[in-house]
Amino acid sequence: MDRSPALFVGDALGLDFLNSIATPVDTPVDWLDGGEGLLDWLRQARLVPAEVLKTVRRNALPGELDKVADQARHLREWFRGFVRERKGRALAAADLAELEPLNRLLERDETSSRITAVHGGKAVPFALQPVRRWRTPESLLLPVGEALAELVCTEDFSHVKACEGPACTLLFVDHTRGHRRRWCSMALCGNRAKQAAHRHRLKEHHH
Repeated sequence: MDRSPALFVGDALGLDFLNSIATPVDTPVDWLDGGEGLLDWLRQARLVPAEVLKTVRRNALPGELDKVADQARHLREWFRGFVRERKGRALAAADLAELEPLNRLLERDETSSRITAVHGGKAVPFALQPVRRWRTPESLLLPVGEALAELVCTEDFSHVKACEGPACTLLFVDHTRGHRRRWCSMALCGNRAKQAAHRHRLKEHHH
């Protein structure tokens, strides 16, 4: 299936994941509608190294990646509920209980560390790098889980907003000074609103 490129307007990967289903023009597009869609979205989001995606695709059993995409969609809808209920206000310690499914996902991670060489003439030529074992296709969900966890651990939810476009479902964190951002993007919704206001003014003018 030929898709438009995924949308990255959330200013936080955790919200970009929620925005992987959206209505950029008139019809809803789900970028995670199957295994291939999931692999492609992860590639565009730069959440999984390209060579890992190749290996996973090569080794997956028939239908296996579609199952993972199905899990990704469930994770997305569950997390969307969490964000929608809490956007516009700071998170509270009591919200932790609701994040249990996310902690369960993160527990599955198998990472270790490895000493690697760093280039660039530093005093110490080595760095400690986390290495993930991508043992199963499900492990593709781990970096997604991390992005969601990062969102709830680093962003002030008072600044998490939904685009004001009437049919738009996109969410974003407003990092602008003064926190006045209203649109997912000027290109998608901001201009539409401007044109609508302009048409409205013309009508008023002619009456």
